[in-house]
Amino acid sequence: MKPLITLTTDFGLSDEYAGVMKGVIYSRCPAVTIVDLSHCIRPQDVRQAARMIAAACRYFPPNTIHVVVVDPEVGSNRRIVLLEADGQLFLAPDNGVLTLLLPQASRAYEVCNSDLFLQPVSHTFHGRDIFAPVAAQLAASLPPRSTGREIAWQSLASLAMAAPLLSGNTLCGAVTDIDHFGNLITNIDRETAGRFCAGNWLNLRVSVEALTITGVATAYSATALGSPVALFGSRDLLEIGIYQGNAARMLQVGLDSKVSLSI
Repeated sequence: MKPLITLTTDFGLSDEYAGVMKGVIYSRCPAVTIVDLSHCIRPQDVRQAARMIAAACRYFPPNTIHVVVVDPEVGSNRRIVLLEADGQLFLAPDNGVLTLLLPQASRAYEVCNSDLFLQPVSHTFHGRDIFAPVAAQLAASLPPRSTGREIAWQSLASLAMAAPLLSGNTLCGAVTDIDHFGNLITNIDRETAGRFCAGNWLNLRVSVEALTITGVATAYSATALGSPVALFGSRDLLEIGIYQGNAARMLQVGLDSKVSLSI
């Protein structure tokens, strides 16, 4: 099987940064397949990247190398780390972007073997000069231990990720992501919501700002065109959408807005 690398960055697509990373990778490992997971992470939004890579990696084959470059502290003394978790490799800055993968972790390394880097190393573009060449060498069968010294995976930075909380007779959560379609993705997962409502999805009330939706649907089209709908999306997280509309714009709801469930 051909080696596989995924790229997740906040570089956007209007500059050369993502393309240059691919050029470096192909220069060192021409046989590799590169998958652009996303280059549209909100700038410096480490939490969004952490949720995205955790949601996506389970759909890739063993030994996939996932490169995550959302790196507000690039050029500082923050570590670059390689994490082995659930049969895959994750190359990222040690800033908490791997938080949700730590429960499946087996080994970790501090990437410090400068023989693998492009020289000179830019203070602002480690994606090109460190992440890309290291990922390429890994794809070309470099053992993970050759990237640097082994460290305790428990020492990796970990972010506090907001979880839904029960307050009286209300389950409280928040909007944590807004997708390309304007759907409001919350931190309330299906299992937690199901326990709260005892499976009574039809009578569950979902509230965000001044809007309350009664009942959880199975598809966006379960409501009328232009109407709001609550459902569990592909991540198994509660979403609030507008059928063939942009919920974030039409409802004027943004990130961190409070969402509550009641019966």
